Amino acid sequence: MWLVAMFDLPVDTKEARREYTRFRKALLREGFLMLQYSVYARFFESGENADVHRQHVRGALPPAGQVRLLAISDHQFGRMDVFQGKMRAETEEPPPQLMLF
Repeated sequence: MWLVAMFDLPVDTKEARREYTRFRKALLREGFLMLQYSVYARFFESGENADVHRQHVRGALPPAGQVRLLAISDHQFGRMDVFQGKMRAETEEPPPQLMLF
């Protein structure tokens, strides 16, 4: 499962820019990777694990702006079309699974 964080935060004042940076760094600390400006995603092994990190993101919400969290399956994420210019690019791969014997 992938959790996608999309946000539109104000950056019109010095304090707003600080809040934007603080939130962005919180996403990076949680293991999210940037897909585009203000669009970050992270792969989770289970919905329960995603819910834990969803709560962490909620705890880091800035006082202003809009944040959306969207959970999608690995299959849905893999069907995303990604273009760089007019050329199709590969979709991000989930991290390798840890195997225990």
